[in-house]
Amino acid sequence: MDVKKLNKLSARVKRKKDFSFISALQKSSPKAEIFLVGGIIRDTLLGRESKDYDFVVRNVPLRTLQQTLKKLGTVNLVGRTFGVLKFLPKHATLDEHIDIALPRTDFAFGSGGYKDVKTQSNPKLAITDDLSRRDFTVNAMAWNMSQKLLIDPHGGMRDLERKVIRTVGDPIERFHEDFTRILRCIRFSCQLGFEIYPKVLRAVAKLARHLKEQRDGVFIVPREMVAHELIKAFVADPVRALDVCDETGIVNILMPELLTMKGCQQPKNFHQEGDVWTHTRLALYILMSPQYVKQFGKEHINAEIVFATLFHDLGKPYTIQTPKKDHTDRIRFNNHDVVGAEKALDIMKRLSFSVFPKTNERLHVDPDNVAWIVRHHLVGYRNDIDAMRETTVEKYFISDRFPSQSLIKVQYADTAATIHDDRKVDFSSFRKILRRVSAIKRKSGNKKSAPPPLVDGNDVMQALKIPSGKAVGEYLEKVREAQLGGKVNTKALALRWLKKSARI
Repeated sequence: MDVKKLNKLSARVKRKKDFSFISALQKSSPKAEIFLVGGIIRDTLLGRESKDYDFVVRNVPLRTLQQTLKKLGTVNLVGRTFGVLKFLPKHATLDEHIDIALPRTDFAFGSGGYKDVKTQSNPKLAITDDLSRRDFTVNAMAWNMSQKLLIDPHGGMRDLERKVIRTVGDPIERFHEDFTRILRCIRFSCQLGFEIYPKVLRAVAKLARHLKEQRDGVFIVPREMVAHELIKAFVADPVRALDVCDETGIVNILMPELLTMKGCQQPKNFHQEGDVWTHTRLALYILMSPQYVKQFGKEHINAEIVFATLFHDLGKPYTIQTPKKDHTDRIRFNNHDVVGAEKALDIMKRLSFSVFPKTNERLHVDPDNVAWIVRHHLVGYRNDIDAMRETTVEKYFISDRFPSQSLIKVQYADTAATIHDDRKVDFSSFRKILRRVSAIKRKSGNKKSAPPPLVDGNDVMQALKIPSGKAVGEYLEKVREAQLGGKVNTKALALRWLKKSARI
């Protein structure tokens, strides 16, 4: 690891107007010690881009720190004992507030809830004491801005080099302070591509049961925090997230429905890859594969795609029929798409998956969108896409009313993870879907969307002199079919076609 990267970070920080408070503090409080801490140090040493600017300031009373910052921007205090200030500089270029804190110590009490920790700030506290309260060694490093010195009392640099996630001190003790750290451990492993230190992994497995523990009818770890960590982990590395959560028992604790996919056999002429669990794991792997990137691009993966892929065949174990038991011609999973959508919706609502706002396109999950994808992941496969009407193709694969682009990407992962008895993958149906979609989009001269409708409901009612009602919608669908089929291409032609159609 090259510490010179931190020197460059210091220089970059001091040049930015957002961080002018550093020089202001040094002038007003000559004894002030200013440290960059946590994620920004970890990510800089790894060569990862980061905007996670957190500072710890020593030898400056909280009131003095507040007064200095108020001259330069907006300041909000997060609890007087916490000693944490949320600072937004005037004319800020940053997306979020800057966290500026006094050194702190934590005193854990209770039963591992994230609120069961009392934090006490102290401007005279040594920076090493502040770092000792943190969760993982790779997050427990600080950079002295003045002395240009790395403070690393727990071997965080060494663990970065070894690519390992290890707690600060005893993992059982660390996790008992806040059981959310169990999932944070897995999330960091997925985001950084690091292994979890064996002793830490054993502690995760031992304490994972607390993730569903309640106190007075309230979960110790709020479901929103569970969702926050799970979603970040699965989006960062879907396969690693699934494997670690399975190995440590977290799948069984939080999403036990998934385990029914293990040992659920599939017809071998269609699924040489194995049971439903193996197929699903392979589909998740496809989302991170070069072939997926070649098809859709690097940024075309988000939480809704990941979880729709994870849940797409969840209904199979609940609907399986076999020749021996049910006298079917082969193993069948009738209606598994509908049942799977219902099961997926139950899981996502139970775990509060709607935790990220819509503005966060990568991590936002709309449970209804994911369930819609699961319910319709066989569209174009079960029934030949070539037999579908233009409006039906538009509805499922182009319409802005539904997550149609995500559906296509999940279908690709599902197809690529389905290995037939000739040991090959059959993309013929998927290619047919893409051809139908492309043909409709070409008519608009826009590769990203279908052509806009030529008429609306008011046009239909005026042209045919009919009241609003079901008939208006039926005529709209007919004229849209005519438009997408190339029969009409202007509003005038569409209205003429409508009148003729109505007479017929």
